[in-house]
Amino acid sequence: MVGFTKKSVRSLTLGEKLKSLRNERRITLGEASRFTKIQQKYLEYLEEGNYKKLPADVYVKGFLRSYADFLGVEEKILIRLYEKEKGIKKNLEKTKPENVKVRKPINISPFVFTPKIIAVFFGILLFLGGFFYLYREMRAFSNAPKLVILNPDPNTTYNANSITVEGVTDKDAKVFINDQPVLVSDGGSFNEDLALQSGANTIIIKAVNRFGKESSQNMTIRSNYREVADKSGSGGNPDPSSGNSSGGSDQNPASSAPNGISLDVSVDPGPVWVSVEADGNPVFSGTMLTGASQTFSASDKIVINSGKGNATHVKFNGKDIGTLSNDPGPVKDVTFTRDTKY
Repeated sequence: MVGFTKKSVRSLTLGEKLKSLRNERRITLGEASRFTKIQQKYLEYLEEGNYKKLPADVYVKGFLRSYADFLGVEEKILIRLYEKEKGIKKNLEKTKPENVKVRKPINISPFVFTPKIIAVFFGILLFLGGFFYLYREMRAFSNAPKLVILNPDPNTTYNANSITVEGVTDKDAKVFINDQPVLVSDGGSFNEDLALQSGANTIIIKAVNRFGKESSQNMTIRSNYREVADKSGSGGNPDPSSGNSSGGSDQNPASSAPNGISLDVSVDPGPVWVSVEADGNPVFSGTMLTGASQTFSASDKIVINSGKGNATHVKFNGKDIGTLSNDPGPVKDVTFTRDTKY
């Protein structure tokens, strides 16, 4: 009895047939695309059987006609094979159970946050933070604080008896004007009114950081407000066009309010911090240098505070009453009214 060998017979798919025909003719996909005017990607989709990425059937059948003509085969065979395979794929998709969910592959990152890695990460942050802090402290220890004076201009003669000293320093530094402490904002800026004596005034501005390093600037400011007052004949308003003028009370002398009160304040020795309120309104708060004087007027009440009572001299309504106190310490809320008698 003669034995027979069984062989499985499998017909070629459309894609396999197209690829086989092209390879037999030794034609590349690029060459086929150029001759048929069909985009190469569509030829690839046809050979791969990836019908979902192809355009509408009317275009695909046009591709197959052009490709069949180029390869020298019957176009009807290719179109019929395409329709058959596409119909089979549609039927398979319809019979696929709807409740079967396709599980998405879990994307596991190669980098996993373990407790050890987190601890190392925070350790590095702490190290960098400590290094930065030490670097900043070393700079502060080795460098003097910055000190920039914005006002006044040392090259200007002022016709007023007070000026405003403005500047910028390091935010943790202390500022002194003629050894008198000045308030510094959180950002490092400072602003202080300074009463001047007539003539030359030596101003020493100093900034000191917490390590004792200091920067200082010396300037000489000249005030000729006495000369201007003498020329005006009234001791009053200086000419604002000749220099800076303060918002102080010299512009409102007691003579302009005969029914009010006036207080002349001078300092010797200075500097001394002084603040004055007239009728409840702040009119001066700043440092007065040695020999500096200010005149304040009010309708009913003047209140004065001083950092050194025994160095603050006052005249009330033109009468010299000496110093605010015999104590070298500060005095607060010394009040003068119409009913005050000396």
